[in-house]
Amino acid sequence: MEGTPTGRFAELVRSPEPVLRAHLDEAALLIAAHARIGLDVDHYRRRLDELAGRCDDAVLAEVSHQLFGVEGLRGNDEDYYDPRNSYLDEVLDRRLGIPITLSVVFLEVARRLEIPVAGVSMPGHFLVRLLGEPPVLLDPFEGGRLLSEAECEARFRAVQGAAVPFDPAFLEPVATVDIISRMLNNLRSVHLQRQDSVSLDWVLELRSLLPGATLEERQERAGVLVALARFDEAADLLDRLADDAPDAKAASLSSKAKRLRAKLN
Repeated sequence: MEGTPTGRFAELVRSPEPVLRAHLDEAALLIAAHARIGLDVDHYRRRLDELAGRCDDAVLAEVSHQLFGVEGLRGNDEDYYDPRNSYLDEVLDRRLGIPITLSVVFLEVARRLEIPVAGVSMPGHFLVRLLGEPPVLLDPFEGGRLLSEAECEARFRAVQGAAVPFDPAFLEPVATVDIISRMLNNLRSVHLQRQDSVSLDWVLELRSLLPGATLEERQERAGVLVALARFDEAADLLDRLADDAPDAKAASLSSKAKRLRAKLN
């Protein structure tokens, strides 16, 4: 795995937050590199450099103007669940994305200009926040529109329903690994819906590399490997999980691994 996109991804997501924050673009592009083998990650990082270089001023409004006014990036509300909306290279090429990938573009251009911004992982709609008080919240999916806290709450309720309580903590900045986790969870949902087991396999593999990945999250990939008739790989994975599991769970995992190996005889 060392020297591969998967290996580099694993190295990045286990890095301290300041290091990972400086490589959010690379981590996002490494996700895309699993969908498009041979993707030139450095090329697209240079594309982000160029976008930042075309901004006249290092201010929030200028980044919005350049990205959404001049470059024409926009939210893909016509085909929201197209997986290409979740791949950073495709977002830069097609100028179409979903809230989180458009936010990643915004965050990375702003970082290059040393504008203090962070991602906001509000349930149902990812946003960007200018750090400081009072908070300035911005929606890249709607062309960089500025939002009040009341408008953010209204958007939350439009997705989650009136009965679900809104927590002001939803508008707080999140760690970079949480952004990456949300990108992978979005892709998991898309590929589950499309019944694309081949893509789901690598998405779940990357998700299992995130710090704090649960046993259940790691085990999910074994089911996908079985669906792909890769019984030996599924059995090996279950055996590795058994080594880390409590005794009762370990026995169950080992038993499943033995049954899968029996299919190979």
